[in-house]
Amino acid sequence: MDQKTYNYEKIAKAIEYISENVKNQPSLFEVAEEVNISQFHFQRMFTEWAGVSPKKFLQYITADYLKGKIKESTNLVELAESAGLSSQSRVYDLFTGIEAVTPQEFKTGGKGLQISYGFHQTPFGECFIAVTERGICAMAFVDEETREHQLILLGKKWHFAAIEPNQEITESYVHRIFSPNLDTLEKLPIMVQGTNFQLKVWEALLTIPQGSVTTYQQIANSIGNPKAVRAVGTAVGDNPIAYLIPCHRVIRKEGILGEYRWGSLRKKALIGWEAAKMDGGLVS
Repeated sequence: MDQKTYNYEKIAKAIEYISENVKNQPSLFEVAEEVNISQFHFQRMFTEWAGVSPKKFLQYITADYLKGKIKESTNLVELAESAGLSSQSRVYDLFTGIEAVTPQEFKTGGKGLQISYGFHQTPFGECFIAVTERGICAMAFVDEETREHQLILLGKKWHFAAIEPNQEITESYVHRIFSPNLDTLEKLPIMVQGTNFQLKVWEALLTIPQGSVTTYQQIANSIGNPKAVRAVGTAVGDNPIAYLIPCHRVIRKEGILGEYRWGSLRKKALIGWEAAKMDGGLVS
């Protein structure tokens, strides 16, 4: 098993155990025992991954902490702008731009497009990514059971495109996404198929800085349609680009994380990891 996958599986299991037993305040020894590795190795592994101890990490995924973060994000545009002024911030506009396919491209199913895809390890398990010359057109977290499903979905969306595996091309994208050098980082454009409403929601998601969270209601307000909370939720769930379009940063107003297309436990890992990086002034 790849070491990164091994680490994430152990870390995810630890996060789940700590979250379920928070009232009992499990010791480091108890958590390490639960994931079946030594206390020393677990402490080192978790700290290397998150940048903080397991106990410190837990604070970033508690309801009280998240409710406080929601209050900070009332105005998404102002929040993104203020984050952009900080040298420690890695916000959306440093590395993503969104482009919708044209009606003709949608109608012809990507005829003439060359799509390269690959499977790669990330700090949150394995991911599937597909790219064209114009940008990333698909990204999802996967496991052995869902790998083939992602290829089927890609083929259905782009049924006339030339789709081929190319690990060399896609690896460079994954490296830039999860291990960016802010001094040399270029924008990573995103190429998506969606309705006008979906595009508005996905663009709003791009304004949520790393380490922050918002609610479905706040997204609805930001796109000028405050009564469309349910529709916003559906559009968030239909996000075709995991992580880069950060639907994991949308939570319920009570500070509860809620569901996530790629697993609620992974959502906890993503939010806690990002908050720890920003709080500690660290950029992965």
